[in-house]
Amino acid sequence: MPNYDYKCVECGHIFEVFQSMKDEHLKECPVCGGKVKRLIGGGSGLIFKGTGFYLTDYKNKKTESAKSSKNETKD
Repeated sequence: MPNYDYKCVECGHIFEVFQSMKDEHLKECPVCGGKVKRLIGGGSGLIFKGTGFYLTDYKNKKTESAKSSKNETKD
């Protein structure tokens, strides 16, 4: 579940709420009770953890070894 940032239109209070994507947007400031707007964030970066990467995501080792063997024969 993502965190959403909100800003109160009336008092300027900025706060963060941990909500499901299916939840309704908040409409009321917890400080003054005024109207709030949800801020658009840049999001977080992509994080790779654990296993599950594909071999095609990396440079092919066979072509690298073939290039190195060609260079060795030229010398």
